[in-house]
This record gives sequence, structure tokens and C-alpha cells, in this order.
Amino acid sequence: MKGIINFVVKNKLAVWLLAIILMGAGIFSASRMKMETIPDISIPVVTVMTVYPGATPEQVMDDISIPMEKAVTNLKGVSTVTSTSYSNMSNVQIEYDYGTDMAEAEREIKSILDNIPLPETAQDPTIARITINAFPILALSVSSESEDIVELTETVEQVVAPKFEGIDGVSSVSISGQQINEIELTYDEAKMASLGLTEDNVKQMIQASDVRVPLGLYPFEEKEQSIVVDGKVTSVDALKELVIPVTPTEQNPAPFVTLGDIAKIEMVGKVESVSRTNGKESIAIQIVKGQEANTVEVVNEAKDIAKELQSSIDGLKIDTTLDQGEPIEKSVETMLSKALFGAGFAIVIILLFLRDIKSTIISVISIPLSLLIAFTALYSLDITLNIMTLGAMTVAIGRVIDDSIVVVENIYRRLHLKDEKLKGRALVRSATIEMFIPILSSTLVTVAVFAPLVFVGGMVGELFMPFALTMTFALVASLIVAITVVPTLSHTLFKKQLYADKKVSQKERKSKLAQTYKSILAWTLNHKIVTSSIAIILLVASLFLAPVVGFSFIPGDEEKVMYVTYTPEAGELRDKTLENVGVVEQKMMEREDVETIQVSVGGNANAMMGGGTDGALMYIIFDPDTKDFSDVKTEVEEYIKELDQTGTWKSQNFNMSMSNNELSYTVYGDQLSEVEEVVGQVEDIMEESGNLKDVSSSLSERYDEYTLKFDQQTLLQYGLSTVQIAMMFNPNEQEDVVTKIEKDGKDIEVIVQKDKDLVGSFDELMDQQVPTASGSTVKLGDIVDVSEGTVSNTISRSKGQLYASVSGTVTTKDVTEASNEVKEKIDQLKLPKGVEVGTAGVTADMQEAFTQLAFAMLAAIAIVYFILVVTFGEGLAPFAILFSLPFTVIGALVGLWIAGETISVPALMGMLMLIGIVVTNAIVLVDRIIHMEHAGMPRRDAILEAGATRLRPILMTAIATIGALIPLAIGAEGSGLISKGLGVTVIGGLLSSTILTLIIVPIVYDILSKLLKKNRVQIEED
Repeated sequence: MKGIINFVVKNKLAVWLLAIILMGAGIFSASRMKMETIPDISIPVVTVMTVYPGATPEQVMDDISIPMEKAVTNLKGVSTVTSTSYSNMSNVQIEYDYGTDMAEAEREIKSILDNIPLPETAQDPTIARITINAFPILALSVSSESEDIVELTETVEQVVAPKFEGIDGVSSVSISGQQINEIELTYDEAKMASLGLTEDNVKQMIQASDVRVPLGLYPFEEKEQSIVVDGKVTSVDALKELVIPVTPTEQNPAPFVTLGDIAKIEMVGKVESVSRTNGKESIAIQIVKGQEANTVEVVNEAKDIAKELQSSIDGLKIDTTLDQGEPIEKSVETMLSKALFGAGFAIVIILLFLRDIKSTIISVISIPLSLLIAFTALYSLDITLNIMTLGAMTVAIGRVIDDSIVVVENIYRRLHLKDEKLKGRALVRSATIEMFIPILSSTLVTVAVFAPLVFVGGMVGELFMPFALTMTFALVASLIVAITVVPTLSHTLFKKQLYADKKVSQKERKSKLAQTYKSILAWTLNHKIVTSSIAIILLVASLFLAPVVGFSFIPGDEEKVMYVTYTPEAGELRDKTLENVGVVEQKMMEREDVETIQVSVGGNANAMMGGGTDGALMYIIFDPDTKDFSDVKTEVEEYIKELDQTGTWKSQNFNMSMSNNELSYTVYGDQLSEVEEVVGQVEDIMEESGNLKDVSSSLSERYDEYTLKFDQQTLLQYGLSTVQIAMMFNPNEQEDVVTKIEKDGKDIEVIVQKDKDLVGSFDELMDQQVPTASGSTVKLGDIVDVSEGTVSNTISRSKGQLYASVSGTVTTKDVTEASNEVKEKIDQLKLPKGVEVGTAGVTADMQEAFTQLAFAMLAAIAIVYFILVVTFGEGLAPFAILFSLPFTVIGALVGLWIAGETISVPALMGMLMLIGIVVTNAIVLVDRIIHMEHAGMPRRDAILEAGATRLRPILMTAIATIGALIPLAIGAEGSGLISKGLGVTVIGGLLSSTILTLIIVPIVYDILSKLLKKNRVQIEED
């Protein structure tokens, strides 16, 4: 250690050059780091979505969901398989253990599902991994004042979308609401019959003619040349002129006819999903970025392109409906402003304590240097700039200055001591070495506090890993700066005083504050029982604040955007859905505080948001200056809740801040009727609660179902079969694609259109005539028995059981109060045999996160104690130091209570950080006591001398840390994981523990030393 300090003091230029290089590397790294909202979390979930048109949820479950469940349940690494069967669609979610190679898992699922036979009308499954990068970073709505939907579709597909796809870092651009062209081919069955043609003959002829075959290279005399046989059809007219061979007859002597003679062929446009912006037809565009791309850069480039397109294409209007880049930029700006304010506050505090500009400059240099070194380390590990890394930087500002303060203060103090024998480099070296063990211990224990987070695992572990790494890099950097740059700068700036002759200085006297503290400490050492009792009473009394303060998960972000979904009534037709959605859309457009309304109805994109492929999703973007947005949001939620419509409206939360305020219970059972009964009871309990709103269940709607039963004898009598009748009346036959025509680089499907009159009611269906084998007809109602019933709108399964969830949004800050009230009533329910009620939603998330963080705290305390034992070479002093920890609870709870915050994940993170920060102050104090005892001073005198000497650095580091966190504690902007709760917890805990550390730790140290008869003078001599 002496060698390092000697080197840095002798080679000041080398140290400065290295510092400048590191600062340059840090600035470069910070400017190149990718910006994200939250860390790139690897979510170990694969979803399989399969569309099955016209199928009821039970059919979907039996034909698709259950076979898929069975196929994937026993795969390696699979922890849970759940499925939800909607009408027309199956959604199977396969959850793996954290740490599983998800790319390999996805490949394995694809190969297994390829071997599962699916119903003919079912579409191919869509397999996707859930990742943070799978969500769109920008959603745009394209409308036009001069073009209709057909022309707009062409503009979007040929001009707009390719521009966005060309952005570096864009993974995919998806479009919905556009018109899709198809060619409908309707056969003239009478004419075909007269020519002796069947549909299969014609289909085979079309497919045989519509080919392009390369024959390869022909070796001609001059050179080899490629020959290609091309019969590809490229237009509707060419398709009409396609020749179909027939057997000549008297009526038709020609040996062929054209396809146009025997079929009606026309190009038709259809819209699979409806998209509207502010009441006008629009096309929705969603942009997804690649894994390595920078969200902010991609979003800003896309928005610039959107502006260019608007100015270059007449009448084109592009509105932003979802922007993940702007909140990131705002959070970066907010955190940077808080960091600068915090640093400024810390500088002022140091200046007030030391009353010396040179000392302040030396101390403050560690803030930019430590943070820039941390940026370099983060950039080299490809960690992004997100709320966790930025939050860690903001919190670290108060802590990285501590090591430098302690070293500078010691050099400065010894510089002004009358009996100081050393001068120049020797004094700087001695003063730095004297403080090396305390600052090394302080840094190690603060870093050690975050070590258990790395092993927490799961979502919490992945979220906090960047936070822990950022703090670690910054703290290790601050230690290096304190033993290299600080001595170098001290030797430069204090050169005059270091080599000057000693004069009696006013600064060598103990300050009034130190003398007052020394008197208080002497009194408390004489009245240990009274002092300890007061401290314990305060601690116990503060614990009673916990229920008053309440518990919650993660505070939410307040974006002035609402996402509301509409789930149609079971069996509701698209026209009715559009009518209902139009009512709300019109009402929202009439509001003066609403800027943009984007509506999309139908399509797979809304399936998970609005329930099924026929659901609707509405983005309502409010004016950024809207005041009391929570009240405005409640007003809109009340309006949609009270609407008397066939379907169900619900306000959703799709933000990326990881906050969650949804209370949810899951009912498991083997019989759907039993599950439904319990779900109804749970729903009633939750609706009666005054702390919940938007209570709904996943079994909220039912279809009317008619079951047609056939008597086999009756069917045989008419020469019919069950399959024949099912095929005859199935309204969802798979489209028969004959061929494809290429137009403008796009394939257009040629589909056989069959005239099928859909009946208007069940009675009309029963009156339908069924052709029999003998050529006569029989009424459908005469050959079937009908039984009436209902079937659930959605059927969900997990672990081989049926389940349904009931959820509601918690309206109070205290989630625990709301959940306990509901849970008490649910526990009193008499459940049918085999039915269980499980906790999900925010309560389950809280239980998991709180348990993991509690274990992390216990592990942190154990690691801290181990490091202290190694550092001090004994167990007594470290044990005394740990007594500073319990008293953090007093200030933390009082602080949360005054600030109106709850005990949340950020507050617990603050408590975890306090373990490292508070112990630091106690180390500096106890190390000085031991040092003085080794020098031969009696224990009591050593305690009093150490207290007076170390008071200033302890108060400086504590108040500097508090000052750096004040912007976070008073700012409403701090949201999500790095929020007001964290700042308040650390400030409150640090205030109470610092005051009590200065009193309780010396008392505990004195008592334990007496009990164990510790004689440190003798130990030193040995």
C-alpha cells in the first residue's frame, strides 16, 4: 500500500494522464450506451397462438389446446404450461425455469408441434418468445385527407412501410387495417355440369398451367444458354383467358373453353381489421426494434421519417399512438438533473464543513471520475442506460464522495495538528494509509450488500443486476480515486502548508459541535441503561408505523395516455362491435382534453388485449398539460363502466415501468361448473370491497349452445352420415386457394367462392332442406334431437386443471390492506371438493419480491459481518458495528409516513442499501477507537477521542449522501423502481441511524469489551 501511495505522489503527471484517459473513455462510453426503459430482461416464456375459425372454446380446448399441452408439459426445463381457449383461438403459454436457453427451447417446441395433427380449418400455430424487445417501441396511425382506404393501403405498403423498414435497427414493421386484395372465383355449376367438368378437374388444370419451370442449361453450338418454361398467370384478364380442355359435344363442338366462360372472376378488397384515427379510416403501423438497437435512436429516426413523409405526400397524416422513446429521454433528463442537483448539494455541504475550497475540490473530483469509470465498465459489458443504471448513478453520487471525504479530511486535519511530526509526501502517505483500512472495509461492505441480488434469480434478480453492477463499479472506482487521485491532488494543492513550518492554528482545536458531542457521549457512557432503553423504545414504537404506512409493489408512472379494451359479448357480430366502439370513440372525440384517439377492431394484434380476435383496443392520448390526470382517468373509467352495451369495456395498463396494481385470484378445479360457481362468489366479494374497481373474471361471458343429436337408424334410412351433415352446414369451411397471381411484387390469392346463404336464426337452420341419397330432401329439424345449453366464452387450463381468474384494480396506495380484506372473506368460503383458490397479480408479485429481498438483506448482513471480521481480525468490534443497523428502521418508517409513501420494492431496496451505507459510518468510528487503544489510550478515553475526531467525516458523508438523494425524495418524477420511496427510505434511515450510531455503537462496544475483558494494548504488544 505504501508503495502505491509513494508511486502516485512521485508520479503525479502519470496519475493525471490516467485520470484524463479514464474520463475521456467514460464520456465516450456514456454517449454510446443504448437507452432503454428497463433492463433487457430474458422472460422464459414461449407462447403458441393458433387461430381456429368458427370453433367454440370447448372445441378449441379439445382439438388444439389439450394436445399441445400434453406434447410440451414434460419437456426439459418447463415449469408451467397454461392454456386459454377462446372462441376461434387457442393461446398456450409455456413457462421455463430462469436460465434456460430460450432459442433452443423455441426450436424444440416448433419441431414437436409440427407433429401434432390439427383440424383442417385451423391455421398454422404462431410460436413466439416473450421478450421486452418483442413489444413495439413505436406505434403510428396513418390516415389521409385525400385518399380512400384502397389508395392509402397502396401508399403505406409501397412507400411508408419500406421507409421504416430501412431504418438501421428495425426488426419488423407490421401493418393492420389495410385492404387486402383477393381474386374470387365463383363457378357456374350448371355450365360445368353440361361440359362434364368438376371443380377438381378445373383446379388441377389451373395449377398445371400456372407454373414456371427452369429446364436448365442447354449446350447450343455457340454457348450454353438457360431455358425456362413460363406459364405464370400475372393478371385477372390472363386468368379469364386460361384454356380448360373439354370433350366436344353437339352443344359445344370446341375442344376447350376459357376459365372466364365457366366462372365469374373478380378482384375484391377486404379489411381483416378496422383501424381509425380521430374517427377517420386509418392504417396502424407497429415498429419493433432489433435486440442490439438503441430504442431512442430508432424512435427518433422513425419520427423524423414520419415528418418527411407528411410533408412530401399530400393529405397524409401520421399520428403517434405509442412512443417508448420519449419516456426514456425524459427519465434520462430527470435523473441527470437530479444527479447534478445532488452533486451540487454535496459540494455545498463539504464546503460548509471544511470551510476550505481546496479540500472541497479534491473531494468532489471523485464524483465525475468514479461515475465515468462506472460508465466505461457498463459499456464494456453491453449494459444499457436504463432506469436501473441511471437510478444507481443518482444514488451513488452521495456514496462515491465518502472515501475521498474521509481521506481529505484526515490529511487536512493532520496538516493543522500542532504536534504533527511528518511533512510533505510522508504526511500525505501516512494520512492516506491510516484511512485505507476503514475506506476499504466501507467499500467492500457496501458492494457486498448488492452481491446477494445477483443470486436472487427470477425477474427481481434480472431487474436489479444492472443496479448492483453500477453501484459496484462506481464504489470500487471511488476507492481507487481516493487512494490515487486524492493524495496526488492533496500534495499539489496543499504543497505550501505541507512543507511550511507548523504554526498554532485555530483549526487544530476541536469544534464546538465536537466538544458538545463529546459531552453527550460521556453522559451516555455513564447512563448506558437509560440511553439504550430510549433507543429500544423508539425502535419498537416505530415498528407500529408499518401497518399505518402500508405495503405496495412498485409505484406506477403517470403517462397521459389511456388504453381501453372492448370485449364483445359471446356471439356478437362485427357490425354490433363497431357500433358500440363508435359510441365511446365519438364521446372521447368531444372531449377538449383529448388530442388523439386510435381505435383498432379485430385482428390477432388485439387478441391478447381485448379478449379474442374480435376485440377492440382504443388508445386515448390526452393533452400533456392535462391537470389532475388521475381524476380524468377515473371519470373516463366510470363512463365506460356505466355504459349499457352488449360487450365489456376495461381500462388496461400496458406501460413498461413494471408497476402493477391489479389484485387477482385464480380458481382451480376439475369441473367447469364448480369453478364458475366459486368464481362468482369471489367476484361478489371483490365487488363489495371499497378498495377495488374494474372487477372482472375471465369467465365473464357465455354462448348459447345447441347440440344436435342424430339417430343412426334415421340417418341410414336417408343414406346420410353425421360427417356429411356437419360439412353441409359448417359456416367456416376453409378457403380453397386455387393459385396465386403476382401483381406489383405481391402474391394475390385466387379463392374459390361458394354461394352459401347464412341463416338468420336457429329456427331457420332447422327448416333447411338436406338432400338424401335417393335424390329427395328432408328437413334438418325432422332428423335431429336438439338440446339447449350454454358454453363459456374462454376456457383456461393450468397443470392439467381448469382455472379462471378474477381481477380488480386496487384504488388505494396500501395494496396489503385491500388484499387482506378480500382474502379474509375468501378464506371463509366453503369450496367444493377439488377446488382451490390461489393468489395471483400484485399480491403474488409482492410476496415473491419481498421474500427474495428479505433473504438478500439477511445474506448481506452475514457477508458484511464476515468482511468486518476479516478486516478487524476479531469478532467483537464488527458485532458492535452491526448494532447501527436496526435503528435505520426508525427513520425509514417515519420518513415514509411523513412523505405519504408505502413500504414497496424501492423502499426495500433503500433498506438494503442502508445496510452498506450505515455500517460505513460505524466502521470509521470503531476503527479509530481500536487505533487509539492500540496506541495505549484507555478504552473510555479512546471512545471519547475517536468520537470527537471522527464526528466531522461521519456527519459530512451522511449529510452529503442525504443531500444527493433530496432531489429523488422530493421529486414526483421519480417513478417505477428508482422512486421517491427509495430516496425517502435512505434519507430517513440514514438520519436516525447516524444520530444513534454516534451514541449506541460506542455504548455496545464498551459493554462488550468489558464483558469479554478485551485488552487491546496487550494484544498489540503480543
